[in-house]
Amino acid sequence: MPELTDEHFTEPAGEEDRAGVISWELPTLAYERFMVEEGIPVQRGIIGIHDIREVELGDWDRLGGRGAFLYLDGIEEIKGMYILEIPPGGSLLPERHLYHEFCLVFEGRGTTEMWVEGSTTRQVAEWGPGSYFYLPPNVNHRLVNGTNKPVLILAATNAPPLYNMIRDRAFIFGCDYVFPAHYRHDANFLRYDEQLYVTPGARRAQVRSNFYPDIIGCELPLDNQRVPGYRRIQPGFHGFEHDHSGFIAEYPIGRYSRAHHHPAGAVLVCLRGGGYTYNWPVHLGQTPWKDGHGDQVRVLDYVQGGLVAAAPGGGHWFHQHFPVSSEPFRVINYWGGPLPGMGNQNLNLETGRSNNLNIEDGGASIGYSSEDPYIRKAFEAALGEYGSSSAMADELYQKD
Repeated sequence: MPELTDEHFTEPAGEEDRAGVISWELPTLAYERFMVEEGIPVQRGIIGIHDIREVELGDWDRLGGRGAFLYLDGIEEIKGMYILEIPPGGSLLPERHLYHEFCLVFEGRGTTEMWVEGSTTRQVAEWGPGSYFYLPPNVNHRLVNGTNKPVLILAATNAPPLYNMIRDRAFIFGCDYVFPAHYRHDANFLRYDEQLYVTPGARRAQVRSNFYPDIIGCELPLDNQRVPGYRRIQPGFHGFEHDHSGFIAEYPIGRYSRAHHHPAGAVLVCLRGGGYTYNWPVHLGQTPWKDGHGDQVRVLDYVQGGLVAAAPGGGHWFHQHFPVSSEPFRVINYWGGPLPGMGNQNLNLETGRSNNLNIEDGGASIGYSSEDPYIRKAFEAALGEYGSSSAMADELYQKD
């Protein structure tokens, strides 16, 4: 942070000189200062994590657990993420905050308690591995470990833009206004609704609930938009039914997605299986290896519990996901809550057509018949090392 002084400004002596200096240190953002104040490790300058279990955690005194922040490249001002560990048989300290928060359980079992000021009862939901739930703004909550083993949770929030705009810790953690669109103190708030709906606009599959018991093992409806056999569901949290609130998706064994691009903000978390992701700037074109730019493609491999920023570097990077495992590859596009000016990542705003269409059809995807030949060869080689083979039909590379 540049030092603030009482030095007064002096105009240049003449038109040949310019005011100020030609380089300087940018001020530290409020959310960055908040992370440092929390006293736990911060993972910076990375596009992803191979496995969150490998990340060093520190004692988180404010919450009474252990944790680490993930400050991923390209989404620093968009989404806050952290890893949280609850000690065996313990519980976190109660908290409430102005930002939206979502929790995904990877290990352990326990309960979530929610209540508002003045209420005499608490809403309670039991969770285990694969549970995914929403903690609304300004609602008191406490997470309790119900076992004698640690609980491991990955959380996502929209805290960065709020912190960078409001810059008042007392207000962010002390406001008691409850948003009626996002919280109701009744039995239905944490009840899972198994009905399948269509999303507004795109009309793809949606489930409307605030608590999902198991997104790792649940059945997903057929979608086919990324590749034949692709399955997908979009969570519809109360108050956000019209939002593109991420999705849970599954790729068949031996099949991969087409490369595509959209604004920054999406973080892909591996729920089952494993694989790798390519990321490269759009300006490198659709065939970076063929054009001599393969050394600029960023590659991250991961297992269950790993994650990758799908569009780092400020967004509109091509990214492409490849399953390499003996079981279907399941991921979640992990939402952190609404953002100012965030467009729908499913829609090409220039053409008004789905990003899942190929670029020549008004979308933002590279068809298999147009992709770099290196991609198919590398995928087949990776599967071969794993003792498996591709399930991509030759017809896909001839005509999409």
